[in-house]
Amino acid sequence: MNRPTDWLLEDPAWAQYRARVDLLGQKENHPDVIAARQAMLADPQVKALIKDAASLPTTVLTSHKSAGHPIHQLVFLADLGLRANDPGMRPIIARIFKHQSAEGPFQSLMNIPKHFGGSGKNEFAWALCDAPLLAYALVKFGCCDDARVQRAIQHLTGLARDNGFPCAVSKELGTFRGPGRKDDPCPYANLVMLKLLAQDATTRTSKASRVAAETLLELWAHSRDQHPYIFYMGNDFRRLKAPLVWYDIVNVLDTLSQFPFLRKDARLLEMATCVRAKADKQGRYTPESVWQAWGDWEFGQKKIPSRWLTLVAQRALARLK
Repeated sequence: MNRPTDWLLEDPAWAQYRARVDLLGQKENHPDVIAARQAMLADPQVKALIKDAASLPTTVLTSHKSAGHPIHQLVFLADLGLRANDPGMRPIIARIFKHQSAEGPFQSLMNIPKHFGGSGKNEFAWALCDAPLLAYALVKFGCCDDARVQRAIQHLTGLARDNGFPCAVSKELGTFRGPGRKDDPCPYANLVMLKLLAQDATTRTSKASRVAAETLLELWAHSRDQHPYIFYMGNDFRRLKAPLVWYDIVNVLDTLSQFPFLRKDARLLEMATCVRAKADKQGRYTPESVWQAWGDWEFGQKKIPSRWLTLVAQRALARLK
């Protein structure tokens, strides 16, 4: 397949920056990388996103699929390559650290109705479908060695079971859990935990990583008849979409491809083939579905190829060669 590198290096600066580092393998001290990164930090969309993400964690999280929630904005900033010392980032990180549970995971402001087992009030709590994302972002920002981050990772990793990660929540959320059997693994919890565990060489090869990865790959292999917690791997799952917010093929492929022990797995290669077939003749990818909250971004449309979506897809496929 053609890799449209020149096209990716044109614009916007944040896509160019990641293309230089992730596809071309250029070092952070390379003059072109430095220039691209400086342009990214000056980009009006990136600056606005940092400002919006500053409302974390006081914006109520009512749905983990809410693509415009600050937690997903924060993850996208982490995926772009923002760092703790970049303008506007320190206050955001300090607010996350301010809300760490006694168990270890970082909290979000939630409101779970009483009929779902919650209190019906706004309260700081955590669930295994949000806490890993906060830890992931902190690691990507450069806070991996902070004892508070390590404590969060340790507790979350300890929730793994023999069939992967379950639907798990903090005590503040009472009896709440997703719509599934309690003994089933939660596909999305396994995905976001794998995103987190992929960031460190030790956790990348851990038993928890292997079990969680096997859980997702088995769900892919049995996508017609296994749908725990009503997570499907059907037509909607297979539509190309950015940014990496929810349980879809681009997010799963990008995550699983970061684990070297999976790179010859037939199930993962089948998933890669499914994505590869959607490229145009120039190796570019056009979004097949969009998040309305990201409509102003270049991947928030379905008419022309997206540089960011192309970058993410090409990067994942390159890992499997």
